[in-house]
Amino acid sequence: MNLSEQFATNVYYDRTFNCDAAKILPGEYFHTSQDMLIVTVLGSCVSACIRDRVTGQGGMNHFMLPDGGGSDSNSPVSASMRYGTYAMEVLINELLKSGARRENLEAKVFGGGAVLKGFTAINVGGRNAAFVISYLKTERIRVLAEDLNDIYPRKVYFFPRTGKVLVKKLMQTHNDTLARREFDYASRLKVAPVGGEIDLF
Repeated sequence: MNLSEQFATNVYYDRTFNCDAAKILPGEYFHTSQDMLIVTVLGSCVSACIRDRVTGQGGMNHFMLPDGGGSDSNSPVSASMRYGTYAMEVLINELLKSGARRENLEAKVFGGGAVLKGFTAINVGGRNAAFVISYLKTERIRVLAEDLNDIYPRKVYFFPRTGKVLVKKLMQTHNDTLARREFDYASRLKVAPVGGEIDLF
């Protein structure tokens, strides 16, 4: 299984919101037609919260563009961009397979913070943020809200049924869990395949 298509399996009952919830980590996604919550914590990664505004089916991904390296890193055909496209298509295609309609899709996007030492020189967060906006514009999926860039990690709570999103900016992290997850994820991306065949709908 490619890194960008791991379906999140960490489902639990969230006592704060009194509902079932799925927690997604870097390289994971989750989609549902149930009335539940999807939650993640973002540093330099980005998440797209995409839903069908008619049916309430929706999902969230959590991904990072790998460093493309060299002069092709800004090219639309670079391995980095192909990876980002693949990560987005996996979520969109799963929603469409579950009955969502492309013309009803809408998105809210978050993350891309400059929060990890060593990542600021190559502006990983900024590249992730620019990519997700550009991708959704190209696909004609309306972006209803965004909270991108800046210097803070974010905890994102997405309720697909209603489209509501709550974002908590984490002013400081008291441990290195987020940084460790994103560094581990970034190092896996350097050796991961870009992805398999995608069925476009």
